[in-house]
Amino acid sequence: MTSFPRPAEGTWTEHYSELGTAPISFQDSISPEFYRREQDAIFRQAWLNVGRIEDLPKKGSWFTKDIVAARTSVIVTRGPDDSVKAFHNVCRHRGNKLVWDTKPTQEAQGFARQFVCKYHGWRYGLDGSCTYVHQENEFFDVDKDKLGLAEVQCEVFAGFIFVCLARQPQQTLRDFLGPMVGALEGYPFELMTERYSFRAENNSNWKVFIDAFQEYYHVPPLHTYQLGPNNRDPNAEFEGAHYQLDGPHRVVTTSGSQKHKWPVETMYPTEVLLRSGNMGPWDATEFDSELPGINPGGVKRWGIDNFQIFPNLEVLIYERNWYLSYRFWPTSHNTHVFEADLWFTPARTARERLAREYAAITVKEYALQDAGTLDGTQLGLESEAFDEYPLNDQEILVRHFHKSVGDWVAAHEGTAAGASR
Repeated sequence: MTSFPRPAEGTWTEHYSELGTAPISFQDSISPEFYRREQDAIFRQAWLNVGRIEDLPKKGSWFTKDIVAARTSVIVTRGPDDSVKAFHNVCRHRGNKLVWDTKPTQEAQGFARQFVCKYHGWRYGLDGSCTYVHQENEFFDVDKDKLGLAEVQCEVFAGFIFVCLARQPQQTLRDFLGPMVGALEGYPFELMTERYSFRAENNSNWKVFIDAFQEYYHVPPLHTYQLGPNNRDPNAEFEGAHYQLDGPHRVVTTSGSQKHKWPVETMYPTEVLLRSGNMGPWDATEFDSELPGINPGGVKRWGIDNFQIFPNLEVLIYERNWYLSYRFWPTSHNTHVFEADLWFTPARTARERLAREYAAITVKEYALQDAGTLDGTQLGLESEAFDEYPLNDQEILVRHFHKSVGDWVAAHEGTAAGASR
């Protein structure tokens, strides 16, 4: 990991000369064939964030996660010994989806001492072991010790639960995350348990939406009316304060409001009344110790770090000591599911609760504006009117992301070709 202050002359891109400056193709966002390649090379090989430790609040807790791009569903459990494990959500008997609630196509969560298949009644412990076979004497030489659930590699980092569907991951989770993301391990995520969630199904490739969050070049034209009553200039210049790459992961930092020191005349009356906005509640929670990993570029007026963790997780950490997570789950070459969660320290008063709810509404409005462009972008790309598109210096993370996706696909297919010889 290298930290690069912006030079007096020059560009961010020149620090990463291997990326080049030429226009790029977005064929990887419109090709059904490339999506099939991504499924095997990325979503069945990389570490994927499927939840937070708060999703497993006590022993016996569980939740399911459908990973359509990997053609599987997983169960994540917290066992009697407090260990977190994951399994393919598949009954060992006839391949039925084992754990679901009212519909097999919907994810579920709950508390249990065992899992029971709705089809033929086979039972499994929270450790995945087969504990009961219905009419066992009807089977031939059945051995329950050999009929447990298929375990999935599962590790927890700073409360984020990751799984890797590869039978033998190429790296441990810590090695995969690298030093830039790894530096966040001591950040107090666990203190932020008040959660606001939303989910959307989008008609675009998963990478198209991720690209929307990789630069701030679009902010004045797209988010004009969210910038305050006296800041409605779609031609204003706005750019990130710091960009940094580490392996397939990226971070962009933007300047902030320095808590609530912006002049109130630049804000909407509701922001002043509720003491909150898109940067979060003005009355920020204060922590006693230094916060590790944030602001890796040493930006003087630091506001937000957007850590983009390959392939499909973003963690945005705000100056006002709360964070936002995004996940993008492909469902086809031109559709995906978007999940967002805002996390705050628990509100102590009604005013604090209203401030958090207002921040959640504001963030949702911004996301809806970004999402509103997706159908048009996907349609434009699929028209193939152009073979390639120019990117500016602020779009370095877009350039890096698509290169990383291509590199992962090429590396996986090269390894597979070598193994078949």
